[in-house]
Amino acid sequence: MSRVQFEYTSPRLKGEVIVPGDKSISHRSIIFGSISHGITKVTNFLDGEDCLRTIDAFREMGVQIEKEGNSVLVHGNGLEGLKKPVKALDFGNSGTTTRLMLGLLSGLPFETNIFGDASLTKRPMDRVTAPLREMGAVIEGEEGGKYLPITVHGGALKGITYRLPVKSAQVKSAVLLAGLLAEGETVVQEDTETRNHTEVMLQAFGADLKQKEEGIAITNKGDLQACDVEVPGDISSAAFFLAAGAIVPESIITLKNVGLNESRTGILDVLEQMGAAITISNERITGGEKIGDLTIKHTALKGTTIEGDVIPRLIDEIPILALLATQADGKTVIKDAEELKVKETDRIEAVCQNLQALGANIIPTEDGMVIEGPTKLTGGTISSYMDHRIAMMGVISALISEGPVEMDEKDSINISYPTFFDNLEEILQ
Repeated sequence: MSRVQFEYTSPRLKGEVIVPGDKSISHRSIIFGSISHGITKVTNFLDGEDCLRTIDAFREMGVQIEKEGNSVLVHGNGLEGLKKPVKALDFGNSGTTTRLMLGLLSGLPFETNIFGDASLTKRPMDRVTAPLREMGAVIEGEEGGKYLPITVHGGALKGITYRLPVKSAQVKSAVLLAGLLAEGETVVQEDTETRNHTEVMLQAFGADLKQKEEGIAITNKGDLQACDVEVPGDISSAAFFLAAGAIVPESIITLKNVGLNESRTGILDVLEQMGAAITISNERITGGEKIGDLTIKHTALKGTTIEGDVIPRLIDEIPILALLATQADGKTVIKDAEELKVKETDRIEAVCQNLQALGANIIPTEDGMVIEGPTKLTGGTISSYMDHRIAMMGVISALISEGPVEMDEKDSINISYPTFFDNLEEILQ
C-alpha cells in the first residue's frame, strides 16, 4: 500500500454527478431478497466492497444471486431455503453486514461462524448481541461475544419489547430481523428516530410490520414475497460533493437521483442553517423512498451548532461537515455524536487529528468537536485510518488546501464509493 498525494491548483467544480447507490438500502435489498420467495431485481446496487460481502454471505447459504454491473437478481426461496454455510462467513470491513446478519442468523436452525478484518474485529457487537440474547439467542465470541470472531447457534427465539439504548439503525434492524423468526410479537422503541430503510423495505416485501403507538412491531406471520428495488443515490456519498461545491470558489454541482429519506437528510438541514446555496428539484417516490436532484453552489457559510435529534440523521456525514465548518465564519459545535467512536475508526479522533495536521482550528470533545473558522488549510500529511469516509474527507480537503495533502492510502474509498475519483474528475475544471 503506497502513500498518495493530492494537489489541485485553483480548482472549480462544475457539472452533474450521479452518485452510487445507497449503501444501507443495497445491503437490505440483498438480505430481504434472499429470505423472500421469488426473484428480486435490484437496480443501481452499490458495487462496493461492503455490499459484496452481503452477497457473498447469502451465496454461502445457498442463495443464487446473479450480478451484472449495478444490476442484481436474487433468487429467493424464503427463510426455510437458507442452508448452513460450509465455511465461516467473512464480513471483511462491513459493520452493517455483521450487525444485521447477527439478527437473522440468531433465528436460523443452524450454527454459523463469522469473522472480519482487523478493523471490524475491534468494533463492538454487544449492542446487538445483548437484545438478541434477551430473545433467546445463543452467541459466543471474543469477550463473551462483544467482538468478532463470533459463533451463532441459531434456534428458537421469542419476541421482546426493546427500547434502543443507543441511536443505532443497525441495532434496530438486527432486532427486527430476529423478530421475523421469533415466536410472538417483537417491538422496538426508539427515543430518537433512526434510519428507517429496514421498516420501509420490510413492508414492501410483505412483512407483518406495523407502526404502533408503543413502537415498531413485527411478527413471524408475514410471508415475504420478492419485489423489485431501485436503489436511490447515497446521500452519504453525495455529501462529499455537496461540501465541495459549497466551499470551492466558483463551483456549482448537481447531484442526480439522490435518496431524500427524511431519516437521512440531516445534512441538508445543517447546510441550510449554515447558509449554503442548495436547491432540490425533480422530487419523486420510488419503492417507498423519496429521491430528487440536489444543486449546490459556492457561497459564504456561517458556523452553527449540530446536536440532538439531527445527529442520527447525519452521523456518517459528520467528517465532511467538520471540513465544511473549517471554512465557515464563526464557531461550529458538534455534540451528542458519541456514536462516532464505534464506526470504522474513532471518527472524532481521526477527524480532529487530520484537520489539525492541515492547519484547522478544531478541538475534540467527549461527544463531538468544536471548530473555529474560517481557516486557510495549509496541506500536510494525514492518515485515512483505513476508513472510507475519512479518506474521502482527506481528498476533498486538498481542493481547498494551499499545499498538497499526502495520505497513507486511498483504496478504502472502494468500500462505499468505487467511482469517487471518476466522478471528481468529471466535474473538476
